[in-house]
Amino acid sequence: MNQNFFDPIILSLQTASVALLFVVFFGILIAKGMAGSQFKGKILVETFLLLPLVLPPTVIGLLLIILFGRNSPLGAAIEAFLGQPVMFTWPAAVIASAVVAFPLMYQSAKSGFLSVDRAAEEAARVDGAGEWLVFIYITLPLSAKALAAGVILSFARALGEFGATLMFAGNLPGKTQTIPTAIYVAFESGFMNLAWLWAAVMVLISFLMLLATRWLK
Repeated sequence: MNQNFFDPIILSLQTASVALLFVVFFGILIAKGMAGSQFKGKILVETFLLLPLVLPPTVIGLLLIILFGRNSPLGAAIEAFLGQPVMFTWPAAVIASAVVAFPLMYQSAKSGFLSVDRAAEEAARVDGAGEWLVFIYITLPLSAKALAAGVILSFARALGEFGATLMFAGNLPGKTQTIPTAIYVAFESGFMNLAWLWAAVMVLISFLMLLATRWLK
């Protein structure tokens, strides 16, 4: 098996890191809006947001293909803008990782925001602080542990994504081949030593991620 051992590791870390940026931004933004509002159909919206937690990765991959494929309006628009389809590219791996990791960040952020003492927020408002200042200086610091846990768990989930990535981004060495897909190919090809080494890297990273969440408590 002729490839650099570190390529899938580096690519996985890059993919998970970029996916995490989107997950943290949209997870916090949407969680803040959902935590502070009540509207008809809220349960349905939240159920939709958490759906990637329970859907099989192959189903997520299929939905991404339908949504971003060349035959879809969105996929055609992206291809016209970029000059190439998004499928089987590194951005596709980022999208797949972000989709499966988003619910973890959203749920952690929402739990953190709901646990904030409303009296502290109201006191800041009485002193003249606007909503964004209250959010930045009161809400975020008081929910920091929950947010940090969400970041760690989301990164670990993005790093370990396999099924949706394989279907949507493919398995191109040096381009879209992450550690999970590299392990699968190495196992199927009989390169067990290589598969075990990559598996050991995943176990070590995952262990450190989970250990970090324990330190936050």
